[in-house]
Amino acid sequence: PREKRVEIGLTYIYGIGVASSKRILAEANVDPDIRCKDLTDEDVSKIRDVIDRTQTVEGDLRREVALNIKRLQE
Repeated sequence: PREKRVEIGLTYIYGIGVASSKRILAEANVDPDIRCKDLTDEDVSKIRDVIDRTQTVEGDLRREVALNIKRLQE
């Protein structure tokens, strides 16, 4: 979603909500009101670094949830 604010754009990633998005942007020192299309490569790398360090997202999170459900069913 290139036209959306980065604060909202991050919520399109599985495992990141609005609160997590705000925290990630604050930690990366990126303005939450900037549009995704206007992010610099440096901003993107800072955001990616924070997400890699602090969040479990996408495939890893889906796998973890599926394993937890399977474990609890048995």
